[in-house]
Amino acid sequence: MNVTDRPLAAADAAAFPRIADALAGPGWSLTGGFLSAAQCDALRLQANALDRQGAFKPAGVGRAADLAVRSTIRSDRVCWLDPESRDGAIGAYLAQLEDLRQTLNRDLCLGLFNFEGHLAIYPPGSFYRRHLDQFRGVELRTLTCILYLNPDWQPADGGLLRIYTDPDRPDHYEEVAPIGGTLVTFLSARFEHEVMLATRERLSLTGWFKRRG
Repeated sequence: MNVTDRPLAAADAAAFPRIADALAGPGWSLTGGFLSAAQCDALRLQANALDRQGAFKPAGVGRAADLAVRSTIRSDRVCWLDPESRDGAIGAYLAQLEDLRQTLNRDLCLGLFNFEGHLAIYPPGSFYRRHLDQFRGVELRTLTCILYLNPDWQPADGGLLRIYTDPDRPDHYEEVAPIGGTLVTFLSARFEHEVMLATRERLSLTGWFKRRG
């Protein structure tokens, strides 16, 4: 099933209960139009400014002493965010995520405690191989949230998010185009996923709600 063409939803807090319902059911949610085009433009401008300042670095794989840049696994560049930031469009988006966190804790009792995240730039020709967001032996990342910031994304641009949604069928997947304003959320420990090769620059804001350590 390809979900690139679903109609856009209203960009307001009314999306929160729908996200909660989807997480309680299949465990993943797609919300088109979570942010408006103007909000996406503001986030993209802030990301571009950070890039000009040299804030983006090659993304690593693994954690702690095992963290290393492995370009055969992933080839994006990332800028980690200050979770306490209140500056500009990034601060406004993090405030929206805080509202989402409170809704999900109230409705689903997920115990989401804090958020960590980064901006990610995928240059043309880049990708991220199939992986799971929750580190082995460290079960803190609970919910993955991916927001796309790409205007006028076309099928030829590639860069689809491929989510493997059925544990009984390891090769079954759903695909999501990284269209600006789209928010994808899913349970971090359940779904392997990958970023298919992009043919134009692809920008996202990816993060994880974590349980208390």
